Amino acid sequence: MRPDTPAENVDHAAEAARLERTAGLYPEDAEALLLRAAAHLELSGDRPAATRLYDRLLSSDTPSAPLDNPSLVRALKASNLWEYDHEAEARAIIDGVRMAAPRDPAPWVIVAEALESHDELEAAHETFTEGARLLVADAARPPQPTHPLLYGRHRVRRMLGLEHDEWDALADTLHSMPVSLDELHDPKRVWSLGSDDPADLEAEISRLRAELGAYRQALSRPFPVAMLHWPAGELAELTEAYPSLSAEYPSYDDHLASIEAALRELASSGTPNLGVVPGTVPSYEAFAASEGASPADPTLLPQYATTLAARGLAVTWPPQPGTACWCGSQRPYGECHGA
Repeated sequence: MRPDTPAENVDHAAEAARLERTAGLYPEDAEALLLRAAAHLELSGDRPAATRLYDRLLSSDTPSAPLDNPSLVRALKASNLWEYDHEAEARAIIDGVRMAAPRDPAPWVIVAEALESHDELEAAHETFTEGARLLVADAARPPQPTHPLLYGRHRVRRMLGLEHDEWDALADTLHSMPVSLDELHDPKRVWSLGSDDPADLEAEISRLRAELGAYRQALSRPFPVAMLHWPAGELAELTEAYPSLSAEYPSYDDHLASIEAALRELASSGTPNLGVVPGTVPSYEAFAASEGASPADPTLLPQYATTLAARGLAVTWPPQPGTACWCGSQRPYGECHGA
């Protein structure tokens, strides 16, 4: 999650320090935790410190311990560098990210938006288009993570005064906010902010609030309730090592069914932002040791799930249409537990 809370409401430097300490305790999650720490440092205004964190991550990218997403780290570093007058280095990194052609849409979006924010609209359009060509292709319903590519491309094309094409039309169909993409991305909107007419200003503020609300919802990933999912092998190992937990998990199929049933019940009661978080026996045992408790204690299980979710390991439930089921079957959710 990239924090977007104003500095006056959060001590971003302290939060970055806390995340760095947590990364030391959980090396397996260090990449995600340090990226969040760097984001807080950027928000605190300490961009050089954020760059040092990005460099620390990139220096740890070795064949024996590779980063999960080195292109994302490089893209974030480039965006940060450009914000404090390291344009040449930022441009070089952006060129490298584009040449690497990552299969994750996030690096494409970050470098394209960096170009866009510095009025490099033609280059931003090329970058959004390259990413879309690689990741969207001819999909009638692209995966949700690729939507920002299409939205960003739509926005830049509006700024360039280009006619709508098929991908712009697709972006329009994917967009679900009350305010249309054409209205959100209308270059004339900026002029209304300088209007002397109170009605113009009030209308623009309403549109901006709608846009900001959707943006924050997309960025924010709080999981007030995250259900703990043990993959089949992990559950077998868990119940073999701690037989008393068999009462919690009579069988693997029952375990999966109970997760889906609990999530549906919570959703029907209006609970928002539900998630599923996978557990492993080694990390559960480490968590129990840190709590000074026995892994056989069933009351420890929800605390473990909450801790994993706080570390950013939960996935949103229900999955997006057409994406794989949360259970790990690799079948579409709608044909598996979503049926």
